[in-house]
Amino acid sequence: MSLINDTSKTQTKRNSRIYPMIIFAFFLMSSCSHKMSFLTSTVVPAATGTVTVKMDENKNHSIDISLSNLAEPERLTPSKKMYIVWIVTDQGLTKNVGRIITDSGTFSKTLKADFKTVSSFTPVKIFITAENDANVQSPDWEVILTTERF
Repeated sequence: MSLINDTSKTQTKRNSRIYPMIIFAFFLMSSCSHKMSFLTSTVVPAATGTVTVKMDENKNHSIDISLSNLAEPERLTPSKKMYIVWIVTDQGLTKNVGRIITDSGTFSKTLKADFKTVSSFTPVKIFITAENDANVQSPDWEVILTTERF
């Protein structure tokens, strides 16, 4: 009987050590991922979307954006050629991280689009502008969609 009680006490001690580690590991994994919705656009009010940012084992940030009801950039006033995704980094820099392809293959009739990229910069805010050149170094037109700071 004593052996059973000692074994039970040992297992209880192990469990009391393991559970906090499991909870801490879960907290770390969840803190490395942010998912948020874009704020309502004043330029394209019907546009909605979400962005998910995850940090990988190399400390790069995977950025996944899902959009719907985003008008073709040619329909804006003034007309533009493309949408560009920007990040504001934790260092206060604004970086062009890519173009949302809106041709018939990517931008469906239901006005849905997805965008994925990886950045070594730590984003604290993400926004989308309409531009005429994919290589612009700073946004030069009105913000179409933006997140809050995260």
